[in-house]
Amino acid sequence: MTMTTTTTTERARALLAEMTLDEKLAQLVGFWVDAGGEVVAPMQGEMDPGGGVAEVSQDGLGQLTRVYGTRPVEPAERARWLARTQAEIRSRSRFGIGALVHEECLTGLAAWQATTFPTPLAWGASFDPDLVEQMGAAIASSMRALGVHQGLAPVLDVVRDARWGRVEECIAEDPYLVGSVGTAYVRGLEGSGVIATLKHFVGYSASTAGRNLAPARVGPRELRDVLLVPFEMAVRDGGVRSVMHSYAEVDGVPVAASAELLTGVLRDEWGFDGVLVADYFGVAFLHTLHQVAADLGEAAGRALAAGVDVELPSGDAFLAPLAAEVRAGRVDEALVDRALLRVLTQKAGLGLLDPADEPAIPDVIDLDPPAHRAIAARLAAESVVLVRNSGVLPLAAGARVAVVGPNADRAQALFGCYSFANHVLSHHPDVPLGIEVRTVLEALRDEADVVAYAAGCAVDDDDRSGIPAAVEAARDADVVVAVVGDQAGLFGRGTVGEGCDRDDLDLPGVQRELVEALLATGTPVVLVLVTGRPYAIGWADGRCAAIVQAFFPGEEGAGAVAGVLSGRVNPSGRLPVTLPRSVGAQPFSYLHPTLGGPTQVSNLDPTPVAELGHGLSYTTFVHERLTVPASIPTAGVFEASVVVTNTGSRAGDDVVQLYARDEFASVTRPVAQLVGYRRVSLEPGESVRVTFRVPTTRLALTDLAMRRVVEPGAVTFWVGPSCSVRETAVASELVGPVHPVTGADERLVTSAVG
Repeated sequence: MTMTTTTTTERARALLAEMTLDEKLAQLVGFWVDAGGEVVAPMQGEMDPGGGVAEVSQDGLGQLTRVYGTRPVEPAERARWLARTQAEIRSRSRFGIGALVHEECLTGLAAWQATTFPTPLAWGASFDPDLVEQMGAAIASSMRALGVHQGLAPVLDVVRDARWGRVEECIAEDPYLVGSVGTAYVRGLEGSGVIATLKHFVGYSASTAGRNLAPARVGPRELRDVLLVPFEMAVRDGGVRSVMHSYAEVDGVPVAASAELLTGVLRDEWGFDGVLVADYFGVAFLHTLHQVAADLGEAAGRALAAGVDVELPSGDAFLAPLAAEVRAGRVDEALVDRALLRVLTQKAGLGLLDPADEPAIPDVIDLDPPAHRAIAARLAAESVVLVRNSGVLPLAAGARVAVVGPNADRAQALFGCYSFANHVLSHHPDVPLGIEVRTVLEALRDEADVVAYAAGCAVDDDDRSGIPAAVEAARDADVVVAVVGDQAGLFGRGTVGEGCDRDDLDLPGVQRELVEALLATGTPVVLVLVTGRPYAIGWADGRCAAIVQAFFPGEEGAGAVAGVLSGRVNPSGRLPVTLPRSVGAQPFSYLHPTLGGPTQVSNLDPTPVAELGHGLSYTTFVHERLTVPASIPTAGVFEASVVVTNTGSRAGDDVVQLYARDEFASVTRPVAQLVGYRRVSLEPGESVRVTFRVPTTRLALTDLAMRRVVEPGAVTFWVGPSCSVRETAVASELVGPVHPVTGADERLVTSAVG
C-alpha cells in the first residue's frame, strides 16, 4: 500500500528527531562507487573519492551514484551486487535506511546493453509528446528492473545559441515545445515509479558565446518569459519529484547559491515539494569556480541556505566541511533538518525506510527488448526532417547510389553525448556496443541500389586523402548520399556534447570540402546531416538536390534515415531549432522581436535557412478556415480550430502548428510564438478539423513591473508549415483587465483534438 504524503512526512519527522548530525548529513550526499575510473563528469578528478562503500556508509548513505553508468557491467550480475550492497548499507545504519540509486537516462538508461533512444532534439523534432511519454515509461521499466530509483533527466534548457555543445541534450528553442515534450517524459518516468529530475535549473543554456559553464548574461524578463517556462510546466503539470540546479551564474549569482530561484521561485511560487539535488560538484564549484565561498564549508552553507538538499555525486562539501560549520554555529542545523525532511519523506515513499527482502534477480535482464526498440524506431522515424527536396527523393527505383561521408558507416554517429556508447564505452574500445545497431550504409543497402561507398574524410580532422575516392564514387553514380555531421563526446573529445562547444558553425573538419567536391561532379547530392546541433548550411541550400536533418536518431536511427531516403518512410519531422545561414547570426531564436530580424538599419541579415516548425513531406497538406473568437477574455481558455487536408497522393503525418503574435504590448514581443500543436495522420484526400483549447497564459509576458500577466490588446493567430508562414490567419483581441498569472489554478498547457 502506498503511504500518503502526510504519513510519509510524519514518519520522516519522527526519524529525523532521533538522528545525530553525522547521520543527518550522511543522508544528504551521494557516493560514486567507480569514481576513480575514466572522467565522465566535469573536473571529476578533483573530487575526494572518500574510500569504499563500507567506509562512507558508517552513518548511513543518501545516494549511490551511477552504479551501472560509469563502466560496462553485466546487468544481472551488477543488480545482484547492488542488492548485496544495499543490504550492507542498511545493516550499518542504526535505522536500516537504504540508499537511493540514481542514473543518467537522457537517451535511455545509460547502462551497457540498454536501448539507446533518439536524443532530445529528436524528441522535439517529432512534436509527439505521447510517444515521448511511452519512451519514458519504457526507460523507467529498465531502471526498476535494476533497482534504480531516480533518473537524471530530462534537460529542459531552452536552446539559445547553437554553438553551445549541450544543444544536443535539449529539446528545442521554443519554451512551450520544451515544456510540453519534457513534461511528457516526466510523466513517463514518474508514472512508472521512477523519480525524474529536471535539469538544469536554470540559465545554463544562455551561457556567454555558447561556452560551457560561462556566465549567463540574461535579463530577468528573458529568464521569466523563456528559460523558466518549461520548468514551471513540468513542476506544476508533470508532478516531478526532483530538480537539479544548474552550473550557471545569472547576473553574477551562481544558481546553486540563489535562494531567490531555488526557494523563492521553485518552492514558494510553484509549490515544488520534492528534493533539489546538486549538479555534480556544483556545491564545491561555489568555492573552486565561482569563488563566492572561501572554502567548502562556506560553499555548503550557502547552497543549503539557498535550497540545495542533496550534494551529488559525493559529499565533498556536505560531510566534514558542513559538519564543522554547523558545530561552529555558522550554519543553522535547522537548514540541515529542512533538507533531510524532504529526503526522508521521499525515501519513505520509495520504501527505503522499510525492511527489504532480498530481491529475486533473474539470470538475464534484457535491457533492449523488442518493445523498446519499436518505440525507438517509431520516434526516430517521426524525427527525421526533410529540409529541402528538388524531387530527387524518394530515390528512384533502380537509381545507382553512391554513399559517402564519415557518418555513413559508424554506429556511434547515431548517438548523443549521454548515450552509454559515447559517454562511457569510448573509454573501453575493446568492449562491444552490447546492442544491435545498423549504420546508415548498412540500412540503405537493404533499401536502395548502393553501388559504391567511400568515407571521404573523418568527422574532425584535416586529412583530405580520402576525398578523391569519394569523388570517383560520385561520378559513377546516379545520385550520391553524403552522410556528414558530428561525433558526440565529452570535454573536447567530440564535436558536440558537454564541453564540446564551437566558435563557428561550419561542418567539423573538412566535411564541407568533401561535399563541395561532390557537388562539383554534377551528380545530384543528397546531404544527410546526422548531428547534435544545427549547422550553418547556407552554402549548401539550393545546391544540394535534397537536405535531410537527423538529430542523433539512436539505435534504430539508420533504418529511419534510410526509410526516408527510399520513400518507405514518409518524412514528418519538423525542425525544433533554427537552421542558421551563418554563425554571425548567433545567438538567434525564432522568438526574436522585430529588431532581432532583418531590418533596413543593418546590412546583416540573420534570416536562417529554415525556421522552427519547418519540414517537408512526400505528400502535401493544406491548412484553411482557421477560427478564433474575435474577443478573448484575458483570463481563461479559448478555442481555436483549423481544417487540415492531405491534398497529396499518399498517407502522411502533419504537425499542425498554431502561432500567435501580440501586436502591441508594454514590452517588446516576439514576431511569432508557438501556442499549440498537434500531430495528425491523414490518408490521401482526408480532412480533419483540429481544435485547440488555449489558455491565455500561453500569451503571458513579464511586464514593466516584473509581473507575469496577460495584457489586453490585438493578437494575430495563424497556422502554417512553419513559424514564418501564415497559411491561414485571424485577427483577434484580448479584452478585459490585465490578468496577473498567479496560483496553481492557472492552466499552462494547450490541449488539442482532431
